[in-house]
Amino acid sequence: MDASEVAACWEANAETWTRHARSGYDRYRDEVNTPVFLANLPPVVGSSGLDIGCGEGFNTRKLAELGAAMTGIDIAPTFIRHAQEAEAAQPLGIAYQVGDGMALPFANESFDFATAFMSLMDMPEQHRVLAEAGRVLKPGGFLQFSILHPCFSPPYRKVLREPDGRVRAIEVGGYFGAVQGDVETWRFGTAPEHEKAKVEPFRVPRFHRTLSEWLNLIVATGFSIEHVDEPTVDAATAEAVPYLADLRVGPLFLHLRVRKPA
Repeated sequence: MDASEVAACWEANAETWTRHARSGYDRYRDEVNTPVFLANLPPVVGSSGLDIGCGEGFNTRKLAELGAAMTGIDIAPTFIRHAQEAEAAQPLGIAYQVGDGMALPFANESFDFATAFMSLMDMPEQHRVLAEAGRVLKPGGFLQFSILHPCFSPPYRKVLREPDGRVRAIEVGGYFGAVQGDVETWRFGTAPEHEKAKVEPFRVPRFHRTLSEWLNLIVATGFSIEHVDEPTVDAATAEAVPYLADLRVGPLFLHLRVRKPA
């Protein structure tokens, strides 16, 4: 699957994805993934940042609210349209444009830092994305990104529950399988049934790499690994929000911060 086919999938997803995410149905993002990502972020006040695969701009706005001068890029025009509409309604100084993370339309050493929230694992040639991020970062700049955890969310993942609903284990498979564009179909799990019935499920291309492949790509690009996190939830949160309880048993996400040599 090439970049144009990936772009077509995400453009088809973008309208429903934006509406459902903004309705609060992406609970992993809102209650775990983004808060942990931002808590691990170095200070960005007064820095220039690039959000790669920005979607409808939710996380880009969070970065701008922290004081960064943000640019957001995404391959889906509908995502960019929604992001620009949000910027017009509440200006934060964010510039959005349609573009490909594997061929960033920016000059060398344009940004102090870059982020990629749950987008790199959906791109066909991740080595090109990392190389492009390194190219547009200033010396000493960092890239912080989140992906599906290669070990605990490989092509097959199933949450096993006890009869009372408590999570017992995470069943995984296909870790070493080559996945280059297989399309997964799914929906936000907490979306109401009447909402799910109105729309087609998302079609998301998957480009799975093992953990060692990710780490070797990072090293080969010239980055140094600075911080790693595997977000979880505490027992009280798992009890209050059973939908998130699987994160107590095994991580769903992997966060990495890597830095370009000064």
